[in-house]
Amino acid sequence: MRVIAGSARRLKLVTPEGNDTRPTQDRIKETLFNMIQLQVPGSVFIDLYAGSGGIGIEALSRGAKKAYFIDNAMSSYKCIMTNLKTTHFEDVSTVLKQDVVIGLRNIHEEEADIIFIDPPYHEDLYERTLSQLSSLNFVTENTMIIIESPLEMDFSFVSDLGFEVRREKEYKSNKHVFVYRKA
Repeated sequence: MRVIAGSARRLKLVTPEGNDTRPTQDRIKETLFNMIQLQVPGSVFIDLYAGSGGIGIEALSRGAKKAYFIDNAMSSYKCIMTNLKTTHFEDVSTVLKQDVVIGLRNIHEEEADIIFIDPPYHEDLYERTLSQLSSLNFVTENTMIIIESPLEMDFSFVSDLGFEVRREKEYKSNKHVFVYRKA
């Protein structure tokens, strides 16, 4: 895995051992960042269930001003710290080795611009995470929430939480769902 574009382009990133994480494939990561390239520069980016930190690091490489990484696993925490050191982004990053719901309460920003959610597919963490986000002041009508999920996942429940799906991008085995707080 590597950083695709920006100031840390081509730097290799380490990933956690085992099957607990699924790093986003470079091709899919490139497609995603091509779709959001105008929103990334100067943004506050939050990478939830961060794994290796590859998505948040890509955002920093492409000009995000600050990134938060939240993951509860020690192996992920170590990978994120190693990757931030490799890319020299330690000073613009906050890494929280906590459960995502608790970690989100420890972010004190006026507004988050982009939040990326990629929980383990086998757990029911999407609704729990979005429910927590719906109660946070830094999630505004302008905050773009990007969810990586299996293709078959239904996100009709987000409207009950005060969100709306504005876009979906499907790949072979997964998709990105773009969610915003309802106006």
